[in-house]
Amino acid sequence: MTKIKEISDVEGLKPAVSLFEERWYIFKRNRLAYSSFMFLLVLFIFAIAGKTFTRWIVLFDPKLVRLPEKFLPPLTPFTSDITPAEDAPAFNIYLMGTDELGRDVFARMLEGTSVSLTVGFVAVGISVCLGIFFGGIAGYYGNRKFGFLAVDTIIMRFVDIMLCFPTFFLILTVVALLPPSIYNIMIVIGLTSWMGTARFVRAEFLTLRELDFVAAARSQAIPEWRIIFIHMVPNAIAPVLVSATIGVATAILTESSLSFLGFGVQPPDATWGNILADGKQFIFDAPWITFIPGFTILFVVLAFNLCGEGLREAFNPRLKEGL
Repeated sequence: MTKIKEISDVEGLKPAVSLFEERWYIFKRNRLAYSSFMFLLVLFIFAIAGKTFTRWIVLFDPKLVRLPEKFLPPLTPFTSDITPAEDAPAFNIYLMGTDELGRDVFARMLEGTSVSLTVGFVAVGISVCLGIFFGGIAGYYGNRKFGFLAVDTIIMRFVDIMLCFPTFFLILTVVALLPPSIYNIMIVIGLTSWMGTARFVRAEFLTLRELDFVAAARSQAIPEWRIIFIHMVPNAIAPVLVSATIGVATAILTESSLSFLGFGVQPPDATWGNILADGKQFIFDAPWITFIPGFTILFVVLAFNLCGEGLREAFNPRLKEGL
């Protein structure tokens, strides 16, 4: 590898790099995007730890009520003579204080991190699958007739109709009619946010279907579903990944808004939204209950957006010459 680089330097040629290495180099040059990516990695570790230590190995109990310990500020040590020793927080300190019921805010934020990220990723997964399916069908078949209308026309007019509805109010209406459940939240957000992905995939397919490798696949009598999902989708996935990264932030924000309004994940399960809702009436007496989840949502959504912008630059072919 070193010898190849030396020869390339002598002859004035660029060293051969893989596509991944090329994109990763462009992504790392964007300091904000790279820092956001590292922050999100830490957040994922935090979410896994939250799932582990609040559900499976209960080191932090987010549901434990300690009324004598309510409204304690962050970093308060556990020194109570009233609360039993077995109900003491981990490490005998309230890292993020307590709420109006004496529950450990740090334990609730741990649980809320895993719940909120799960909702975000599952909802975006549903959205991306639907977007790829409908966008791929519309872009590949184009003007092929289905009755008296083209397949592309039917699908894209349906997308236009879906985009006419205010998405958040549509989600709010559907969630209000369904039993409150984390699964309903994920499904509803996914089913109402696939339209942008479908447009991205359709635009890519309109270009890809005229290329030589698609013509070669057709000449070998490969089934159309294999051409669409095995040959064309991997070549159209780059803008989808960018859209999905930003979509996770949107899904987390939507779930937090629903939980804040009381239509999302219900207590005693904790999410960033319902922790924020619990603290809004005590904002002057115990501001940490509001500020901690509020700033967490702000930084996480900002990190996903910056990471998405970094991916958009990394997958932009016009930046290749700048390497």
